[in-house]
Amino acid sequence: MTFVPEKPATALPADRPSRTEAENAVRVLIRWAGDNPGREGLEGTPDRVVRSYEEFYAGYLQDPVEILRTTFEETEGYDEMVLLKDISFESHCEHHMAPVIGKAFVAYLPDRRVVGISKLVRVVEAYAKRLQIQEKMTAQIANAINDTLHPKGVAVVIEGEHQCMTTRGVHKPGVAMVTSTMLGAFRDDASTRREFLAIIGK
Repeated sequence: MTFVPEKPATALPADRPSRTEAENAVRVLIRWAGDNPGREGLEGTPDRVVRSYEEFYAGYLQDPVEILRTTFEETEGYDEMVLLKDISFESHCEHHMAPVIGKAFVAYLPDRRVVGISKLVRVVEAYAKRLQIQEKMTAQIANAINDTLHPKGVAVVIEGEHQCMTTRGVHKPGVAMVTSTMLGAFRDDASTRREFLAIIGK
């Protein structure tokens, strides 16, 4: 096992607004929507919204590379596909700040080293809990795994339903967007790619 201590979480920007400023911004939006932020039902809403944002966007405080730096070398020569299916995630699109709800499928072909499977889930979460577009998130997950583990190949498929399409705009619920990034053997070897896609049912 190779262990490298994790660095502290990513530093917040120096010009980050204070919590009070964030809560005041929520009050402005409530007034803009046409309601009174001082009425009983809305009085505690600014605090609740800011606390929910801390959860929605926790990925900005997580470093995916550090998450992946603890690896295991005692694999008894295992070099077949490692695959996690149906990793549920919630994200928010950077265009409308509307939720994106979906699943991720992540696979890699080890080259002497493997990583704890919970780390792969944490990498998905670290990128999902930011303002995102699905295409970028797919590539970020694959590149982080590839650049840190140096495996023989990485495959990431994400399927997401975008609330900016279902609750506004074209109003089309049930439409899923699918994106993929294939690196190394998954891009170069058609049989490896087919095996991955068959396992995840795509």
